[in-house]
Formats: sequence, structure tokens, C-alpha cells
Amino acid sequence: MFSEWFGLEVPEDRMGCLQDIHWSMGAFGYFPTYTLGAIAAAQLFAAARQAVPGLLEAIGKGDFAPLLGWLRANVHSKGSIAGTDEILTAATGAGLGVAAFKAHLESRYLSA
Repeated sequence: MFSEWFGLEVPEDRMGCLQDIHWSMGAFGYFPTYTLGAIAAAQLFAAARQAVPGLLEAIGKGDFAPLLGWLRANVHSKGSIAGTDEILTAATGAGLGVAAFKAHLESRYLSA
């Protein structure tokens, strides 16, 4: 089907799309969930940076305790009693949005 759909011949599975387990099992829907996870992660990290003074410095020293503490209090402790948007809203002040993810991408890839 890869050849038919994309017009490309792949001589071996290890060189083609089947190197990703999701393609071989037909689970194409997983890829958008990775993006949603990245968007939520950026939003959570932006909120943690705002709430925890010196967070980046601590992480830079290999000390993830401040971040883990914030995540435990604002995300992990609510994981089984609330839905995703409810947790995001409580932790960040807003439902899922792209602003923090866009800022992360711009900072990472467009800054000099």
C-alpha cells in the first residue's frame, strides 16, 4: 500500500514506514496524540516555570525535584479524579491551547 499510496518503493521494511510500530498495525491515529501531548507538556512547563522560582536553574543542575513537586501537586495527584482539560485548567489557568507550544517552538527553533 505504501508504494501505491505514496509512489515510493521500499526495498526492506527496516527502511520504510514499518520501522514505526504504529504504521504496521494501522494505528495512524496515534500521531496526533503525540502532538496533543507536546502541546499540553509545553503549557504545563510554562505554568511550572511561572510558579516555581529558579526552576530552570535547578533543572540545569540536574535537580528535577522542584519540577516533580509541582507536577505531583498540580497534575499527578489529580490524574485519576479529573479529566485532561480539567487538570490543565486547574494547573495552568486555561484549557488546552497552543500559545505555550508556539512560544516553545519559536524559542527553540527561531531564536538566534
